[in-house]
Order: sequence, then structure tokens, then C-alpha cells
Amino acid sequence: MNRSKRTLLSTAVLAALVAAESATAAMLEEVVVTARKRAETLAESPISVKAFTDSEIRAAGIQSPQDFVNLTPNVTLVQTQSTGNSFLNIRGVSSARNSELAAAILIDGVLMSNPTQLNQQLFDIQQVEVLRGPQGALYGRNAIGGAITITTKKPSDETEGEIQVGYESAPGVSVKGYMGGALSDDGSVTYRIAGSYQDHDGYLRNTYLKDEADPLKDTSFRARINWDISDKLTTDFRVSYSKLETQAFYFVIGDQADNTDLEIMTNNPGNNEREFVSASFKLDYDMGFASLSAITAYDDVTEVSSGDQFNFLPREHPFNYFNNDGFGGFIKSLTGDALTDLSQNQYLEVESLSQEVRLTSNNEDGLRWIAGAYAIQTDRYISTGSQIDRGLGVFDVEKTFRDSVFVNPADPSPQLGILADGQDNFAWAVFGQLAYDLSDQLEATFSLRYDRDTRENTALTPPVYDVTGLGLVFGESRKESWSAMQPKLTLRYRPNDDWVVYGDLSRGFRSGGFNQTGVGVGVPVAGVDDLFDEQIADNYEIGAKGELLDGRLRVSAALFRTNLEGAYFFLYDPGTNTQNLGSIDEVEYTGLELEGSALIGEYLTAFFGMGLTDSEIQKAADPSQVGNQAPLVSETTFNLGLQYRAPLRAVDNMEFFARADYQRLGETWWEPNNDSSRSPVNTLDVRAGIESIDNWSVTVWAKNATDQEYNTEYSPGPAPGFNFLWKAQPVRYGIEFTKWF
Repeated sequence: MNRSKRTLLSTAVLAALVAAESATAAMLEEVVVTARKRAETLAESPISVKAFTDSEIRAAGIQSPQDFVNLTPNVTLVQTQSTGNSFLNIRGVSSARNSELAAAILIDGVLMSNPTQLNQQLFDIQQVEVLRGPQGALYGRNAIGGAITITTKKPSDETEGEIQVGYESAPGVSVKGYMGGALSDDGSVTYRIAGSYQDHDGYLRNTYLKDEADPLKDTSFRARINWDISDKLTTDFRVSYSKLETQAFYFVIGDQADNTDLEIMTNNPGNNEREFVSASFKLDYDMGFASLSAITAYDDVTEVSSGDQFNFLPREHPFNYFNNDGFGGFIKSLTGDALTDLSQNQYLEVESLSQEVRLTSNNEDGLRWIAGAYAIQTDRYISTGSQIDRGLGVFDVEKTFRDSVFVNPADPSPQLGILADGQDNFAWAVFGQLAYDLSDQLEATFSLRYDRDTRENTALTPPVYDVTGLGLVFGESRKESWSAMQPKLTLRYRPNDDWVVYGDLSRGFRSGGFNQTGVGVGVPVAGVDDLFDEQIADNYEIGAKGELLDGRLRVSAALFRTNLEGAYFFLYDPGTNTQNLGSIDEVEYTGLELEGSALIGEYLTAFFGMGLTDSEIQKAADPSQVGNQAPLVSETTFNLGLQYRAPLRAVDNMEFFARADYQRLGETWWEPNNDSSRSPVNTLDVRAGIESIDNWSVTVWAKNATDQEYNTEYSPGPAPGFNFLWKAQPVRYGIEFTKWF
């Protein structure tokens, strides 16, 4: 799609904002959130929270976590390597490859146990809430940067359904929908089944293979059954399944984070398959003075990623150094091949079982309280290995390794080396909250949580595959425990019905963990060891929320300062072919959020948001990093949106709607040495269509409508100028038809 066509598309959508006929007045939607585990309006909640209701989810076309992250100041999501590797960053506190998330993610109140599940299709969603700042006192050990709660639509006793069919420019197709209703004559048992299917050819061209590098096929579904056993006792059973197939490791190697001229030239398409099953059972019992909630959850996730390895060039390419250096010559002598190259593979398998029990007082006045306990058992297996690419393709490696090159050099893709580890993790916590109205205007809330996380890591690499010379012992175990108290004190002052002012002191905690066995010796980089540190974040925050112009303007602002111990940075080591987490001793983050929405005229709504995060490394194992910016932090985020909806003059029962969302990501640093930063990125998403008030709608859409070229990730490589770059997708556009009944 050339630039003139993109400009025409954007102009047509914006022009349509003034083309429809106005007829009735609109009001800003009142938003109810459960950020503090109680229902209250967004304006009342003393937390920096961005909420997306059902109407905004539809208007903005939110279908993945990336979509709502793009609309939330001081929150970013880095896409790289494979579907399961998406790095969430909230106010500078970030996740990284193979780490725990930077925020607690909950779907229908169930805590997501594995970060691999984050990047999934969102469908049949009622509301999304993004809480910024440590929320560990109520949400757990991974809520160090914040929390994200996703609420799916509940079953009802009325038979209803929806089907949506879409076509996009890759080309590709999508189908989404739901159906639900009553399973019993009295309506006490209800169900809802929702599903999503997406299949497209991809958008990023592999010039060597003359095909797209990022095709995608995703099949997901979810089923819920609710049973109102009595007026006091209800149950909610939910099961979901997802299978995704795409490709991985289509990096390009360059010098600077802004280099977008390099072509994808991997000689193998690679493979990325992720499959997960999640099930939960929730019981709610009204005891009169309090409500008892018990949530049992099970998760099983597997992901395999395979493809080319550094330097991601064809075997015969003149710059593929394996054909010209001593190491490549050694490999050729083993296999007898005229050319040589390397491929890579990672396999991840995680199974978890968790239980939460919570008591919540039912009173709305006086002393309000919450008390509960949580436990989770997790079994995790991960292997990362290198194979020799003999031009016969890349083969997935799960728990059964390929023949070692030293044992069978004739294997179609001999195993050069691999590191495999198993983890047996158990974590538990107790938590509580007290809230009390000190006066008609002043409320004090104190929350406290204690977490303890014990992890045992077992080396599962057979000696024949330990080509790094680390001296690994098969079956050798390491065991560590991390624990912390997470307090939170909040004061909320309401000078009148329109305004809230609050102050917050809070602490967040994220458990430490293990890099793959042996990297502490094999990777001589300051801050990288077999063990990476726990993280403690102390946050100080003040904020205000209010309404002006008779409720037609809603604004919120928050100022924060966070001291983080143990911030992550990522390091790839080519010698061991491992992806490692390093720790930065101390980082300070200072920033703000400013957000709002306003009615302009009768049918036009404007949305705006700005986030600033200034980070500075205070203490590090490498003293030269002190004073630098922290990794993965975008210094500024800015959002501006316009949404128009009005009846059509010439057609009864028809409405025209349009929305445009502009986002700017400021300068972003990627690693603690601050060798290269990405310049600001500007993107524009647009949607427009018509809707029958009766039962159907047609929508046209475009993402990255101006075709901004940029890299979603930069990661330092093994030598200067040989760094990993992951390309962003170009402009995408399509059409959707929706019918509900």
C-alpha cells in the first residue's frame, strides 16, 4: 500500500467524522472498576488506572494485549523472537525473556501463572483495567509494576449470540463469535461459549525465501458455566484452550536500534507453536457479614520455537562467518559438508495448580476488610540448544534431543549443544486489607501481603551435549527461597462530589530465579549469574481525579517515584546459546501520568493521555552503567484519540461511527550500557463503519496506517555492530462484518 493510498485512507476516515448527521446528545460513560477488589467508580478509585469498557473495546478494535497497551500511558509491550516472548513494561518496571511478568495478569479473577500466555487473542471481553504502580498487597508477587485485570462476558439466562467475519490485507481471514443462554428451566444454570480463529499469510517479507516471515494461525475458545445454586451460593466454571502456529527467530543483525533498512534473510522459515489449556472453578458464598470466594485454577502451557541462529543469514551468504572462521571449519570437518551454519531451538513446558481463598466484608460503611491466602505449585521445563544447519531444514527439539554431532555427524541436523533444566516451584501468600472512613471526606486503606517463593532447579543436560565445558552434572539441583512483605497505605480525600485526591505508599515484590545451569561460569558478564536477584520496588505516589464542565470533561493525574532493586536486563550468550537475565542493583524511576476524556459537541469524544518516565541507574555490578537509563524504558508515551458516533440522516435505525488513535513512543533505551536508543515512534490506527441498531455492523480498519518503519526490539549481540533487531509490522488494513442475535 503506497503512501498516497495510506493518506487517502486516513483522510477519508477523518473526513467522515463530520459527514454524519447529529441527532441526540451523548454523555461520558460512567465506568465501574474493581481495582481494589470492590466495585467503585473510576472517579472514586484512588489508583492510577486506565479502564476499557465493552463499548470502548469495540470502538477501538481491541483484540490483543498490544491493542490496549498502545492506548495506556507509561505502559509498553515489546514484541520479539516468538509469540511467548512479549515484554510488558509498566512505569519502567519490565519483564524480559523467560522471566516472570512485570504485572499480575488476571482473567476473571484468576491469576495468569505463565508469561507465555500474555500475548493471546482477546474476544468476548467485557472490561480491561490496567493498574499502574505496585499492587502486590492485593494481587501478588508479580504485581511489582502493576496489575491488569481482564473480565470476560458472563453468561446470562437469555439466549444470545454473535458472529464476526473479517478479511485483512496479508491476506488473511478471521472468525469470532459467541453463543449463550440458560441450561435450566429456571435460569439458574447458564452458559457462554466463545471462540476466535485467525489465519493470515504475514506482513514481513523474507527476501531470501521469497515468502512472509510472520504468518499466523490461531485457534482459541473459552466456555463458562455459571450455577446460582441459591441466593447465597454461586459457582463459575471456566475452561479455555488456545493453539497458535507462526514462525520464530527471524532477526536481522545491525548496528543501531534505528536501522530499518536491513532485510530478513533467514534460510529457514522457523517454527513457533504454542498450546495452552486453562481451567478454573470459582465459588462465592454470601455469609451475611462477609462473602467467601474460593478460586481453584489449572494451567498447562507448552511452546516450541525453532529457526536460524546468529547471524541469521543464508548458509552461502558471504557475510555468514561460519563458512570463513576456525569454528566453522571445525564443524565442516565433523560433518564433511562444504557449507555450515547453525540453527536453534527452545522448548518450554509449564504446568501449574493454584488455590486462592478470600473473605470480603459486605458492609459499605465503617470498617471494611479483606483477608485471604494463596498458593501455587508450578512444574517448569526449559531447554535451549544449537543444531548444525546442513541445509536440510530445522527440526523441533522437545524433551528428546537429536544425536550429538560427536556421536552421529550424519544426522540431518546434529545437536551441537543444549542446556536443559527442570524447576519445581512452590509459592504461598497471606494477605489482607483494612479500609476506614476517618471522616465524610477522608478514607484510609492499609493492605499487607506476605509472599514466600521456593524454587528448586535441576540440571537435565546429559554430559554428551555439554560442549561448553561447564562441567554440568546431570540431576544436580539448586534450591533457593525468596520472601517479602508488601505493605500499601493509601489516603483518599474527597473535597466534593466531583474530585478525589489521594496519596499512596506501596511496596512490590518479584521473586528471583535461575538462569540455565552453568551460565554463571560460561557467561563472564557483570550482573549475570546462575541466579538472578529478587526485586523490591518502593513506590511513592500522589494523584487527583475529577470532572469539569458538568461532567463533559474527565481528567486524572498521578506523580510517582519508584526505587527498584534488582531490575532486569537481557543478555544473549552465543557460546552457550542461552538467553540470560542479569540484575541491576538499583534503579530510580520518576514520572507522571495525565489522562482525560472530553465530549466535544454532541457526538465527538476526545481521549488524551501522556506518560513520562525518567529512569536512572543508581548502582550496578558494572560501575560504568551508573547514571544511564534503565533498559526497555520509553521516556514518554503520548496518546490522542477521536471517536465519532451519530445516526445517519438518510437511513432509519443506522449509525455511523469512526475512531482514530495516535500514539507516540519516546526515545527508548534497551540495555544498561546505553549503546543505542530507538528514536521516537509515531503510529496511527483508524476504524470506521456503519451499524444497524437492529443487529449488524460493517467496519473498515487500518493499523499503523502511516506505515511507520521501526524495530520493536534491539538487543546487544556478541560483538559491536552485531546486534539483534526485530522488525515491526507495516501497515495492515481490513474489513469486518458483525451480526448479533
